[in-house]
Amino acid sequence: MSIRPADVIERKRNGEELPTDDIRELVLGYGRGEIPDYQLAAFCMAVWFRGLSAAETLAMTEAIIESGETIQLGEAIGRKVVDKHSTGGVGDKTSIAVAPIVAACGVPFGKMSGRGLGHTGGTLDKLESIPGFRVELTLDEFVTQVRDVGVAVIGQTADLVPADKQLYALRDVTATVDSIPLIAASIMSKKIAAGAEAIVLDVKVGDGAFMRTLPEARKLAEAMRELGTRAGREVVCLLTDMDQPLGRAVGNALEIREALETVRGDGPPDFTELVLAAASRLVALSDLGLDEAAARARVEAAISDGSAEDAYRRWISAQGGDPAEDRLPTAPVVRTVKAEQDGVVSRLHALDVGIAALELGAGRRSKGDEIDHSVGLIVVKKRGDHIERGEPIAEVHAADEASADEAARRLRGAYEFGDEAPEASGVVLDVIG
Repeated sequence: MSIRPADVIERKRNGEELPTDDIRELVLGYGRGEIPDYQLAAFCMAVWFRGLSAAETLAMTEAIIESGETIQLGEAIGRKVVDKHSTGGVGDKTSIAVAPIVAACGVPFGKMSGRGLGHTGGTLDKLESIPGFRVELTLDEFVTQVRDVGVAVIGQTADLVPADKQLYALRDVTATVDSIPLIAASIMSKKIAAGAEAIVLDVKVGDGAFMRTLPEARKLAEAMRELGTRAGREVVCLLTDMDQPLGRAVGNALEIREALETVRGDGPPDFTELVLAAASRLVALSDLGLDEAAARARVEAAISDGSAEDAYRRWISAQGGDPAEDRLPTAPVVRTVKAEQDGVVSRLHALDVGIAALELGAGRRSKGDEIDHSVGLIVVKKRGDHIERGEPIAEVHAADEASADEAARRLRGAYEFGDEAPEASGVVLDVIG
Protein backbone atom coordinates (compact mmCIF):
# COMPACT_ATOMS: atom_id res chain seq x y z
CA MET A 1 0.00 0.00 0.00
CA SER A 2 1.50 3.31 -1.12
CA ILE A 3 -0.47 5.47 1.34
CA ARG A 4 -0.22 5.79 5.09
CA PRO A 5 -3.86 5.94 6.26
CA ALA A 6 -3.07 8.17 9.26
CA ASP A 7 -1.58 10.79 6.91
CA VAL A 8 -4.71 10.79 4.72
CA ILE A 9 -6.95 11.12 7.80
CA GLU A 10 -4.84 13.98 9.13
CA ARG A 11 -4.95 15.88 5.84
CA LYS A 12 -8.74 15.55 5.62
CA ARG A 13 -9.06 16.52 9.30
CA ASN A 14 -7.12 19.68 8.47
CA GLY A 15 -9.47 20.49 5.56
CA GLU A 16 -7.14 19.63 2.68
CA GLU A 17 -8.45 18.26 -0.64
CA LEU A 18 -7.26 14.70 -1.16
CA PRO A 19 -5.93 13.28 -4.45
CA THR A 20 -8.11 10.71 -6.20
CA ASP A 21 -5.52 7.94 -5.73
CA ASP A 22 -5.40 8.45 -1.95
CA ILE A 23 -9.17 8.10 -1.60
CA ARG A 24 -9.17 5.10 -3.94
CA GLU A 25 -6.46 3.30 -1.98
CA LEU A 26 -8.14 4.10 1.34
CA VAL A 27 -11.54 2.72 0.26
CA LEU A 28 -10.19 -0.33 -1.57
CA GLY A 29 -7.71 -1.09 1.22
CA TYR A 30 -10.57 -1.02 3.71
CA GLY A 31 -12.62 -3.28 1.46
CA ARG A 32 -9.75 -5.79 1.33
CA GLY A 33 -9.38 -5.77 5.11
CA GLU A 34 -5.97 -4.06 5.03
CA ILE A 35 -7.16 -0.93 6.87
CA PRO A 36 -8.91 -1.36 10.24
CA ASP A 37 -12.36 -0.07 11.20
CA TYR A 38 -10.97 2.52 13.61
CA GLN A 39 -9.03 4.29 10.86
CA LEU A 40 -11.97 4.39 8.44
CA ALA A 41 -14.19 5.57 11.31
CA ALA A 42 -11.78 8.44 11.92
CA PHE A 43 -11.76 9.25 8.20
CA CYS A 44 -15.60 9.28 8.07
CA MET A 45 -15.72 11.62 11.06
CA ALA A 46 -13.18 13.93 9.38
CA VAL A 47 -15.40 13.92 6.28
CA TRP A 48 -18.46 14.62 8.44
CA PHE A 49 -16.79 17.79 9.76
CA ARG A 50 -14.81 18.88 6.68
CA GLY A 51 -16.91 17.53 3.80
CA LEU A 52 -15.70 16.36 0.39
CA SER A 53 -15.33 18.34 -2.82
CA ALA A 54 -17.18 17.19 -5.96
CA ALA A 55 -13.96 15.58 -7.22
CA GLU A 56 -13.35 13.80 -3.89
CA THR A 57 -16.95 12.55 -3.77
CA LEU A 58 -16.60 11.21 -7.32
CA ALA A 59 -13.31 9.49 -6.39
CA MET A 60 -14.98 7.85 -3.40
CA THR A 61 -17.98 6.73 -5.47
CA GLU A 62 -15.76 5.24 -8.18
CA ALA A 63 -13.64 3.41 -5.58
CA ILE A 64 -16.75 1.89 -3.95
CA ILE A 65 -17.94 0.72 -7.40
CA GLU A 66 -14.48 -0.72 -8.14
CA SER A 67 -14.62 -2.83 -4.95
CA GLY A 68 -17.03 -5.29 -6.61
CA GLU A 69 -18.81 -6.33 -9.78
CA THR A 70 -20.91 -4.09 -12.01
CA ILE A 71 -23.87 -4.94 -14.24
CA GLN A 72 -24.57 -3.51 -17.68
CA LEU A 73 -28.32 -4.11 -17.57
CA GLY A 74 -29.08 -2.27 -20.79
CA GLU A 75 -26.52 -4.28 -22.75
CA ALA A 76 -27.70 -7.54 -21.18
CA ILE A 77 -31.37 -7.10 -22.14
CA GLY A 78 -31.09 -4.78 -25.13
CA ARG A 79 -33.27 -2.06 -23.59
CA LYS A 80 -32.83 1.09 -21.54
CA VAL A 81 -33.51 0.12 -17.91
CA VAL A 82 -34.82 2.57 -15.30
CA ASP A 83 -34.54 2.68 -11.51
CA LYS A 84 -35.88 4.74 -8.61
CA HIS A 85 -34.37 5.42 -5.21
CA SER A 86 -35.64 7.20 -2.11
CA THR A 87 -33.56 8.58 0.73
CA GLY A 88 -36.16 7.08 3.09
CA GLY A 89 -39.06 8.33 5.12
CA VAL A 90 -42.06 7.35 7.23
CA GLY A 91 -44.61 5.40 5.19
CA ASP A 92 -42.48 5.53 2.04
CA LYS A 93 -43.58 2.54 -0.02
CA THR A 94 -43.25 4.40 -3.33
CA SER A 95 -40.98 1.96 -5.20
CA ILE A 96 -43.40 -0.91 -4.58
CA ALA A 97 -46.14 0.97 -6.45
CA VAL A 98 -43.93 2.65 -9.06
CA ALA A 99 -42.12 -0.53 -10.22
CA PRO A 100 -45.15 -2.44 -11.61
CA ILE A 101 -46.75 0.70 -13.05
CA VAL A 102 -43.59 1.50 -15.03
CA ALA A 103 -43.28 -2.15 -16.14
CA ALA A 104 -46.92 -2.10 -17.30
CA CYS A 105 -46.02 0.89 -19.49
CA GLY A 106 -43.46 -1.30 -21.30
CA VAL A 107 -40.38 0.10 -19.52
CA PRO A 108 -37.91 -2.34 -17.87
CA PHE A 109 -37.41 -1.55 -14.15
CA GLY A 110 -34.49 -3.02 -12.20
CA LYS A 111 -33.72 -2.05 -8.62
CA MET A 112 -31.33 -3.19 -5.94
CA SER A 113 -32.72 -2.10 -2.61
CA GLY A 114 -31.81 -1.99 1.06
CA ARG A 115 -33.21 -2.86 4.45
CA GLY A 116 -34.47 -0.30 6.89
CA LEU A 117 -32.66 0.83 10.00
CA GLY A 118 -34.43 3.00 12.55
CA HIS A 119 -37.87 4.43 11.84
CA THR A 120 -37.72 4.65 8.03
CA GLY A 121 -38.18 0.99 7.06
CA GLY A 122 -36.71 -0.54 3.92
CA THR A 123 -38.28 -1.69 0.67
CA LEU A 124 -36.90 -5.21 1.17
CA ASP A 125 -38.47 -5.50 4.63
CA LYS A 126 -41.83 -4.47 3.21
CA LEU A 127 -41.59 -6.94 0.33
CA GLU A 128 -40.71 -9.72 2.77
CA SER A 129 -44.15 -9.23 4.33
CA ILE A 130 -45.37 -11.12 1.27
CA PRO A 131 -45.30 -14.89 1.97
CA GLY A 132 -42.57 -16.60 -0.06
CA PHE A 133 -41.10 -13.43 -1.62
CA ARG A 134 -37.38 -13.88 -2.41
CA VAL A 135 -35.17 -10.80 -2.23
CA GLU A 136 -31.86 -12.67 -2.57
CA LEU A 137 -31.57 -13.31 -6.33
CA THR A 138 -28.26 -13.87 -8.11
CA LEU A 139 -27.13 -11.25 -10.62
CA ASP A 140 -28.01 -13.67 -13.46
CA GLU A 141 -31.52 -14.19 -12.02
CA PHE A 142 -31.89 -10.42 -11.64
CA VAL A 143 -30.99 -9.73 -15.28
CA THR A 144 -33.21 -12.58 -16.54
CA GLN A 145 -36.22 -11.37 -14.54
CA VAL A 146 -35.88 -7.77 -15.70
CA ARG A 147 -35.74 -9.04 -19.29
CA ASP A 148 -38.58 -11.59 -19.03
CA VAL A 149 -40.97 -10.06 -16.46
CA GLY A 150 -40.09 -6.38 -16.92
CA VAL A 151 -39.45 -5.72 -13.23
CA ALA A 152 -37.23 -6.99 -10.40
CA VAL A 153 -36.42 -5.58 -6.95
CA ILE A 154 -33.73 -7.46 -5.06
CA GLY A 155 -31.29 -7.11 -2.19
CA GLN A 156 -27.76 -5.88 -2.71
CA THR A 157 -25.62 -8.89 -3.59
CA ALA A 158 -22.31 -9.63 -1.89
CA ASP A 159 -20.54 -9.07 -5.22
CA LEU A 160 -21.92 -5.60 -5.85
CA VAL A 161 -20.19 -2.63 -4.14
CA PRO A 162 -19.12 -4.66 -1.06
CA ALA A 163 -17.15 -1.67 0.26
CA ASP A 164 -20.43 0.26 0.54
CA LYS A 165 -21.94 -2.41 2.81
CA GLN A 166 -18.89 -2.24 5.07
CA LEU A 167 -18.82 1.56 5.08
CA TYR A 168 -22.54 1.88 5.77
CA ALA A 169 -22.34 -0.48 8.75
CA LEU A 170 -19.40 1.54 10.08
CA ARG A 171 -21.13 4.90 9.54
CA ASP A 172 -24.23 3.63 11.31
CA VAL A 173 -22.33 2.98 14.55
CA THR A 174 -20.10 6.07 14.39
CA ALA A 175 -22.77 8.81 13.96
CA THR A 176 -21.58 9.63 10.42
CA VAL A 177 -24.64 8.52 8.42
CA ASP A 178 -25.93 12.07 7.84
CA SER A 179 -23.02 13.38 5.79
CA ILE A 180 -24.11 14.63 2.37
CA PRO A 181 -21.03 13.43 0.40
CA LEU A 182 -21.08 10.03 2.16
CA ILE A 183 -24.82 9.61 1.51
CA ALA A 184 -24.35 10.64 -2.14
CA ALA A 185 -21.42 8.24 -2.67
CA SER A 186 -23.27 5.37 -1.00
CA ILE A 187 -26.50 5.78 -2.98
CA MET A 188 -24.96 6.51 -6.37
CA SER A 189 -22.32 3.75 -6.18
CA LYS A 190 -25.17 1.22 -5.88
CA LYS A 191 -27.27 2.86 -8.59
CA ILE A 192 -24.37 3.07 -11.07
CA ALA A 193 -23.06 -0.45 -10.34
CA ALA A 194 -26.56 -1.98 -10.67
CA GLY A 195 -26.71 -0.86 -14.28
CA ALA A 196 -29.86 1.26 -14.76
CA GLU A 197 -29.31 4.06 -17.27
CA ALA A 198 -32.06 6.43 -16.08
CA ILE A 199 -32.77 7.09 -12.41
CA VAL A 200 -35.34 9.07 -10.47
CA LEU A 201 -34.12 10.03 -7.01
CA ASP A 202 -36.71 10.89 -4.37
CA VAL A 203 -34.98 13.10 -1.81
CA LYS A 204 -37.11 13.45 1.33
CA VAL A 205 -37.26 16.76 3.21
CA GLY A 206 -38.51 17.41 6.73
CA ASP A 207 -39.13 16.08 10.21
CA GLY A 208 -39.07 12.38 9.24
CA ALA A 209 -36.12 12.55 6.80
CA PHE A 210 -32.31 12.68 6.95
CA MET A 211 -32.46 16.09 5.26
CA ARG A 212 -34.50 18.39 7.51
CA THR A 213 -34.44 21.50 5.29
CA LEU A 214 -34.98 22.21 1.59
CA PRO A 215 -31.47 23.71 1.10
CA GLU A 216 -29.88 20.54 2.60
CA ALA A 217 -32.02 18.30 0.40
CA ARG A 218 -31.22 20.35 -2.69
CA LYS A 219 -27.50 20.08 -1.92
CA LEU A 220 -27.75 16.28 -1.63
CA ALA A 221 -29.86 16.02 -4.80
CA GLU A 222 -27.39 18.10 -6.80
CA ALA A 223 -24.44 16.05 -5.50
CA MET A 224 -26.12 12.78 -6.52
CA ARG A 225 -27.20 14.13 -9.89
CA GLU A 226 -23.65 15.28 -10.61
CA LEU A 227 -22.29 11.79 -9.78
CA GLY A 228 -24.89 10.14 -12.02
CA THR A 229 -24.26 12.53 -14.91
CA ARG A 230 -20.50 11.98 -14.72
CA ALA A 231 -21.16 8.23 -14.94
CA GLY A 232 -23.29 8.69 -18.06
CA ARG A 233 -26.66 8.24 -16.34
CA GLU A 234 -29.76 10.39 -16.76
CA VAL A 235 -30.91 11.53 -13.32
CA VAL A 236 -33.99 13.46 -12.18
CA CYS A 237 -34.37 14.40 -8.50
CA LEU A 238 -37.72 14.97 -6.81
CA LEU A 239 -37.59 16.87 -3.51
CA THR A 240 -40.59 15.64 -1.53
CA ASP A 241 -42.35 16.42 1.74
CA MET A 242 -41.57 14.27 4.79
CA ASP A 243 -42.92 16.59 7.50
CA GLN A 244 -45.82 14.13 7.83
CA PRO A 245 -46.03 10.41 6.92
CA LEU A 246 -46.46 9.57 3.23
CA GLY A 247 -49.89 8.10 2.59
CA ARG A 248 -51.74 6.63 5.56
CA ALA A 249 -50.04 3.27 6.24
CA VAL A 250 -46.83 2.97 8.28
CA GLY A 251 -45.61 -0.59 8.79
CA ASN A 252 -44.55 -3.34 6.43
CA ALA A 253 -47.65 -5.42 5.48
CA LEU A 254 -49.89 -2.36 5.91
CA GLU A 255 -47.73 -0.49 3.39
CA ILE A 256 -47.85 -3.37 0.90
CA ARG A 257 -51.66 -3.19 1.04
CA GLU A 258 -51.59 0.56 0.45
CA ALA A 259 -49.11 0.23 -2.42
CA LEU A 260 -51.39 -2.30 -4.12
CA GLU A 261 -54.45 -0.06 -3.57
CA THR A 262 -52.50 2.74 -5.29
CA VAL A 263 -51.52 0.49 -8.21
CA ARG A 264 -55.29 -0.06 -8.63
CA GLY A 265 -55.98 3.69 -8.51
CA ASP A 266 -57.41 3.76 -4.99
CA GLY A 267 -54.47 5.16 -3.01
CA PRO A 268 -54.33 8.20 -0.69
CA PRO A 269 -54.04 11.53 -2.56
CA ASP A 270 -50.51 12.51 -1.45
CA PHE A 271 -49.04 9.06 -2.09
CA THR A 272 -50.82 8.81 -5.45
CA GLU A 273 -49.41 12.24 -6.42
CA LEU A 274 -45.85 11.08 -5.73
CA VAL A 275 -46.28 7.70 -7.45
CA LEU A 276 -47.64 9.39 -10.59
CA ALA A 277 -44.83 11.98 -10.56
CA ALA A 278 -42.06 9.38 -10.19
CA ALA A 279 -43.54 6.86 -12.63
CA SER A 280 -44.23 9.53 -15.29
CA ARG A 281 -40.67 10.80 -15.15
CA LEU A 282 -39.23 7.29 -15.42
CA VAL A 283 -41.39 6.58 -18.48
CA ALA A 284 -40.33 9.92 -20.00
CA LEU A 285 -36.66 9.00 -19.42
CA SER A 286 -37.12 5.58 -21.04
CA ASP A 287 -36.50 4.50 -24.64
CA LEU A 288 -40.20 4.83 -25.57
CA GLY A 289 -39.63 8.35 -26.88
CA LEU A 290 -42.51 9.94 -24.94
CA ASP A 291 -42.57 13.48 -23.62
CA GLU A 292 -43.69 14.09 -20.04
CA ALA A 293 -47.37 14.65 -20.90
CA ALA A 294 -47.56 11.48 -22.99
CA ALA A 295 -45.69 9.55 -20.30
CA ARG A 296 -48.19 10.74 -17.68
CA ALA A 297 -51.08 9.62 -19.89
CA ARG A 298 -49.45 6.20 -20.37
CA VAL A 299 -49.00 5.82 -16.60
CA GLU A 300 -52.60 6.80 -15.82
CA ALA A 301 -53.88 4.37 -18.48
CA ALA A 302 -51.83 1.48 -17.02
CA ILE A 303 -53.46 2.10 -13.65
CA SER A 304 -57.01 2.53 -14.94
CA ASP A 305 -57.03 -0.47 -17.32
CA GLY A 306 -55.68 -2.89 -14.69
CA SER A 307 -52.40 -3.66 -16.48
CA ALA A 308 -50.39 -2.16 -13.59
CA GLU A 309 -52.05 -4.58 -11.15
CA ASP A 310 -51.38 -7.46 -13.56
CA ALA A 311 -47.70 -6.42 -13.66
CA TYR A 312 -47.64 -6.33 -9.84
CA ARG A 313 -48.95 -9.90 -9.64
CA ARG A 314 -46.48 -11.16 -12.27
CA TRP A 315 -43.59 -9.49 -10.45
CA ILE A 316 -44.47 -10.83 -6.99
CA SER A 317 -45.08 -14.35 -8.38
CA ALA A 318 -41.79 -14.29 -10.32
CA GLN A 319 -39.91 -13.74 -7.05
CA GLY A 320 -41.75 -16.59 -5.31
CA GLY A 321 -44.33 -14.47 -3.50
CA ASP A 322 -48.06 -14.92 -3.11
CA PRO A 323 -49.70 -11.71 -4.45
CA ALA A 324 -53.05 -12.37 -2.72
CA GLU A 325 -53.81 -9.61 -0.19
CA ASP A 326 -55.41 -12.01 2.27
CA ARG A 327 -52.09 -13.83 2.65
CA LEU A 328 -50.40 -10.75 4.17
CA PRO A 329 -49.86 -11.00 7.95
CA THR A 330 -52.29 -9.17 10.26
CA ALA A 331 -51.70 -7.97 13.81
CA PRO A 332 -53.74 -9.57 16.63
CA VAL A 333 -54.60 -6.22 18.28
CA VAL A 334 -56.17 -3.33 16.36
CA ARG A 335 -56.83 -0.18 18.39
CA THR A 336 -58.66 2.97 17.24
CA VAL A 337 -57.14 6.24 18.48
CA LYS A 338 -59.76 8.96 18.91
CA ALA A 339 -59.44 12.74 18.99
CA GLU A 340 -59.63 14.32 22.42
CA GLN A 341 -60.65 17.75 21.08
CA ASP A 342 -62.25 19.53 18.13
CA GLY A 343 -60.10 21.36 15.61
CA VAL A 344 -57.95 21.10 12.50
CA VAL A 345 -54.77 19.04 12.23
CA SER A 346 -52.10 21.74 11.97
CA ARG A 347 -49.19 19.29 12.12
CA LEU A 348 -48.54 15.53 12.17
CA HIS A 349 -44.94 14.88 13.16
CA ALA A 350 -43.52 12.18 10.88
CA LEU A 351 -40.66 11.32 13.22
CA ASP A 352 -42.98 10.65 16.18
CA VAL A 353 -45.18 8.43 14.01
CA GLY A 354 -42.08 6.58 12.78
CA ILE A 355 -40.83 6.02 16.33
CA ALA A 356 -44.27 4.71 17.36
CA ALA A 357 -44.08 2.17 14.51
CA LEU A 358 -40.49 1.28 15.45
CA GLU A 359 -41.49 0.60 19.06
CA LEU A 360 -44.34 -1.64 17.87
CA GLY A 361 -41.71 -3.75 16.10
CA ALA A 362 -42.15 -2.49 12.52
CA GLY A 363 -38.53 -1.27 12.33
CA ARG A 364 -35.15 -2.19 13.75
CA ARG A 365 -32.74 -0.37 16.04
CA SER A 366 -29.78 -2.55 15.02
CA LYS A 367 -29.11 -4.67 11.95
CA GLY A 368 -29.73 -7.96 13.76
CA ASP A 369 -33.23 -7.06 15.01
CA GLU A 370 -36.20 -9.12 13.83
CA ILE A 371 -39.09 -7.19 12.28
CA ASP A 372 -42.76 -7.93 12.95
CA HIS A 373 -44.27 -7.49 9.48
CA SER A 374 -47.84 -7.37 10.78
CA VAL A 375 -47.64 -4.34 13.08
CA GLY A 376 -47.86 -0.64 12.29
CA LEU A 377 -50.15 2.37 12.13
CA ILE A 378 -52.81 3.90 9.92
CA VAL A 379 -53.03 7.69 10.15
CA VAL A 380 -56.68 8.40 9.40
CA LYS A 381 -56.42 12.18 9.76
CA LYS A 382 -53.58 14.25 8.30
CA ARG A 383 -52.50 17.86 8.03
CA GLY A 384 -55.44 20.15 7.17
CA ASP A 385 -58.15 17.63 8.12
CA HIS A 386 -61.03 18.86 10.32
CA ILE A 387 -61.85 16.65 13.31
CA GLU A 388 -64.39 16.45 16.10
CA ARG A 389 -63.80 15.13 19.60
CA GLY A 390 -64.25 11.34 19.67
CA GLU A 391 -63.62 10.94 15.94
CA PRO A 392 -60.95 8.38 14.86
CA ILE A 393 -57.62 10.01 14.00
CA ALA A 394 -55.47 6.86 13.72
CA GLU A 395 -55.40 3.11 14.09
CA VAL A 396 -52.76 1.00 15.86
CA HIS A 397 -51.96 -2.54 14.71
CA ALA A 398 -50.02 -4.20 17.55
CA ALA A 399 -48.78 -7.55 18.82
CA ASP A 400 -50.29 -7.04 22.30
CA GLU A 401 -52.38 -4.64 24.39
CA ALA A 402 -49.41 -3.07 26.20
CA SER A 403 -47.60 -2.05 23.02
CA ALA A 404 -50.92 -0.82 21.56
CA ASP A 405 -51.40 1.44 24.61
CA GLU A 406 -47.91 2.92 24.27
CA ALA A 407 -48.26 3.46 20.49
CA ALA A 408 -51.63 5.18 20.98
CA ARG A 409 -50.08 7.50 23.57
CA ARG A 410 -47.19 8.39 21.29
CA LEU A 411 -49.49 8.87 18.30
CA ARG A 412 -51.66 11.36 20.18
CA GLY A 413 -48.48 13.33 20.89
CA ALA A 414 -47.61 13.36 17.17
CA TYR A 415 -50.71 15.42 16.35
CA GLU A 416 -50.97 19.20 16.76
CA PHE A 417 -54.34 20.92 16.42
CA GLY A 418 -55.37 24.48 15.59
CA ASP A 419 -58.41 26.50 14.59
CA GLU A 420 -57.53 27.00 10.93
CA ALA A 421 -56.17 24.67 8.27
CA PRO A 422 -52.52 25.30 7.30
CA GLU A 423 -51.84 26.37 3.73
CA ALA A 424 -52.19 23.37 1.41
CA SER A 425 -49.05 22.14 -0.35
CA GLY A 426 -48.28 19.26 -2.67
CA VAL A 427 -45.98 16.40 -1.77
CA VAL A 428 -43.49 17.28 -4.57
CA LEU A 429 -41.68 20.43 -3.42
CA ASP A 430 -39.20 20.81 -6.29
CA VAL A 431 -37.75 18.96 -9.29
CA ILE A 432 -34.08 19.07 -10.29
CA GLY A 433 -33.20 17.91 -13.79
